[in-house]
Amino acid sequence: VQLQASGGGWVQAGDSLRLSCKASGRSASMSTIGWFRQTPEKDREFVAAIWRTRAYYGDSVKGRFTISGDNAQNTAYLQMNSLKPDDTAVYYCVFGVNLILSSVRQAGQYQYWGQGTQVTVSS
Repeated sequence: VQLQASGGGWVQAGDSLRLSCKASGRSASMSTIGWFRQTPEKDREFVAAIWRTRAYYGDSVKGRFTISGDNAQNTAYLQMNSLKPDDTAVYYCVFGVNLILSSVRQAGQYQYWGQGTQVTVSS
């Protein structure tokens, strides 16, 4: 499985961004796809994941971020609204096969990771 992430960038607080993650090599429709993020100062943090139509979110992004999937394009999207400086991080797209849904927030459960895309939010 290869993951191609895009959509990162530099924005001001309150703005929006949309990240995309296109998977190739395996269908995303029966797998779990999502994002983690990391900064040098913080541990890796779960952001969001989707399995079929079921979405999961980290506490810090609930109500602001929305994850969705396009099975025809084998692509997942992360719409990020009301961005804050604390959202600044490298965002990694992840892909997991046969995950136990209770473990979607655990980084070690994902077998495939994308290259990371930088999101910078200025105050």
